[in-house]
Amino acid sequence: QVQLVESGGGWVQAGGSLRLSCAASVRISSEYFMAWFRQAPGKEREFVAVISWITGITLHADSVKGRFTISRDKAANTLYLQMNSLRLEDTAVYYCAQSGRPLTRSPSQYRDWGQGTQVTVSS
Repeated sequence: QVQLVESGGGWVQAGGSLRLSCAASVRISSEYFMAWFRQAPGKEREFVAVISWITGITLHADSVKGRFTISRDKAANTLYLQMNSLRLEDTAVYYCAQSGRPLTRSPSQYRDWGQGTQVTVSS
């Protein structure tokens, strides 16, 4: 079973940028899809973006479209989330996850999860 480890979270002022990374302990298989989710206190886990590991095709939530970009480095077995123009409402714990289901937004379709990294956006 793969282990996923997120990093790159922290404090940032509104309008700033952060880049999250998710390193996998084993080679990510080509048929998998890797995603970012986030969860704010008292809220349900929310889909952010997903990428096809083999094709690089992406899907972003409307709330982050144009500001966040999901990408991957296949050679490094690493997933990224570039977050620009951060807003107060982007504050959450961000998780990466792996699924065999194509480009799905549903957390229940993801079997493997990282431990999360906190992103806090301040005014």
